This record gives sequence, C-alpha cells and structure tokens, in this order.
Amino acid sequence: MSLTFWLSFFAIVIGNVGYHIIAKSTPAAASPFLSLSVTYGVSFLICALLYLAIGQPSLSHDLGDLNWTSPAWGVALVVIEAGYIFLYRAGWKISIASLFLNVTVAILLVVIGVAFYKEHLSLREMAGIAFCLLGIFCLHD
Repeated sequence: MSLTFWLSFFAIVIGNVGYHIIAKSTPAAASPFLSLSVTYGVSFLICALLYLAIGQPSLSHDLGDLNWTSPAWGVALVVIEAGYIFLYRAGWKISIASLFLNVTVAILLVVIGVAFYKEHLSLREMAGIAFCLLGIFCLHD
C-alpha cells in the first residue's frame, strides 16, 4: 500500500477526532449557524488558496466541470455538522455518538451499495454487519 493510502487514512482519522472534539466544545450559547458560517468562511479561504496553489487553475473551465454534486454536498455538510452540534448539546456522549452514528450510516450504505450499485456481500462481510448491529444493541442505554 502506498504512502498516499496511509497519509489519507491518518488525515481522515485526525480530522475526524478533531471534528468531534470541536463540535462537542462549541459553546452552548453560540448560534450553531453563525458558528458554521465562520467555519465555512475559513474552509472557503483554505480551499480557494489550495485551488490556486495546486496546479494551473482555470476558473471558467473548472466551474464547467462541476455538476449538482457540489451544492448537494454543501447541503449534506450543513445537515451533518448542525446535527452533530445539536446532538452533543442534547447530551450525547462523545465516546458513543460517533460510533453509534457511523455504524448506522455504514449499514445504510451497505443496503444502498447492494440495492443501487450492485455490490456483492460475502458471508464474512455479512457476519461483520451482524457484529456491528450487536454493537449498536450493546451501546444502547
């Protein structure tokens, strides 16, 4: 496996850990949507700078390569991030919330993968899903 494979993996792990600590630490008095607006402002600046710094950008050409996925992704991100802020404010434990949600999402994606993308599940993968479901059952209070 390449260095890029592992660097990407650990970047996502570090980013996700930071993400949940930050979401859990967002002040209760702070407006979640103002907080997310500042978050997206900083994200916009970082992405714009990286876009300019990497390669030879051609904004008019590159914008033509986009489709519905970019704005849809933006909506999905707001739903996810606001959801986590409200989730933690409602009292979910940081040690359980992400695990519970990620297993739930993973199982839904398995169903979507099989139903719409014609992916195949082996018996071993089905056993893994069964253990995930057992894990969710064990996590439930």
